[in-house]
Amino acid sequence: MSQIVAIDVYGYELTYAHGEYVMSSGRAATSQESTLVRISCEDGEQGWGEVCTLAGTYWPAFAGGARAAISEFAPALLGVDATNLGAVHAAMDGLLMGHAYAKSAIDIACWDLLGKKAALPVADLIGGRVQADFPLYEAVPLSSPEAMADFVARRSAAGITCFQVKVGNDPADDAERLRAVAKIAGPGTSLIADANGGWTLQQAVRAVRLIDELPIYLEQPCQRIEDCRIVRGLTSLPMVMDESVLTPRDLVAAKADVGAGSVNLKLGRLGGLSGARLMRDLAVSLGMSVSLEDAWGGDVTTAAVSHLAASTAAADMLSVSFFNDWTNEHVAGYRPRSREGRGSAPAEAGLGVEVDTDRLGEPLFSVRAAN
Repeated sequence: MSQIVAIDVYGYELTYAHGEYVMSSGRAATSQESTLVRISCEDGEQGWGEVCTLAGTYWPAFAGGARAAISEFAPALLGVDATNLGAVHAAMDGLLMGHAYAKSAIDIACWDLLGKKAALPVADLIGGRVQADFPLYEAVPLSSPEAMADFVARRSAAGITCFQVKVGNDPADDAERLRAVAKIAGPGTSLIADANGGWTLQQAVRAVRLIDELPIYLEQPCQRIEDCRIVRGLTSLPMVMDESVLTPRDLVAAKADVGAGSVNLKLGRLGGLSGARLMRDLAVSLGMSVSLEDAWGGDVTTAAVSHLAASTAAADMLSVSFFNDWTNEHVAGYRPRSREGRGSAPAEAGLGVEVDTDRLGEPLFSVRAAN
């Protein structure tokens, strides 16, 4: 037994390494508030998890909500075996429905702790390491065609071979953005036009008529699955689903109804590594490729994503992001570290990273068992 005796919650700011991160519908930010969770057990072992929600306009979640939710269900976790993920989720769900993003930080921390107890990397526990390293993608913030093409040129020189190109505003302007990026992208580079659900159905219909001949993927053109299904019927572009896929039922609909060949899986949206592993395995069984990441995050989030990616076959993977390459602040020694556009998972037990609490200051709050 590894009974939880303390949960400490920390907050810190993550600033975007490339200035301003811009998505459709005017969503823009230069920094995000991230939440780190440390779980301590009676034997002295500890595990770390992280959740960063990308403000409050990406999905129904925000940093304050994550922290409030954790403070609500954390007392119910005291005395629970941290290595029993089923019991951990039952304790959280028994006190608070939903709020998967807040629960994801706890879930990741428990996987970290389980790996340390088993003396195994998390990748070995969630499928086995099948990739020594893997290519990474970066998002291209929505801007002028020239600025977006310049971003791709600069990051291509750093070894990046996959880009998620932000669109979702005026279809004609977006088409110009995509043409500029496609012109500058080198051979073997993958381009994903990501509207983040920003187009209306009518705008998406216009957009695919303008970009159908480009060598790109199309990601989440509209918010609703039914609208994406209509758009998919009007284009030959391979489609990736993201924001509207929250459950296994949604994933099946993305394949069967929309005809999507890929899905973007985010740890926070799915309740952590447990939910993301389930959805990854279901997607692969449906013949879909997966993109693996979270909404945002730092070293701890990146470590969790790296283990999920390392345990996913290359043939089943579309893209992976290392958010600690996108952000300036590093609380775990800037690990895992990418190399020339490729990432890998740490070989040490658990997540394989050590958080420096001196960089965090005092916890926002702590919940501890009575002596």
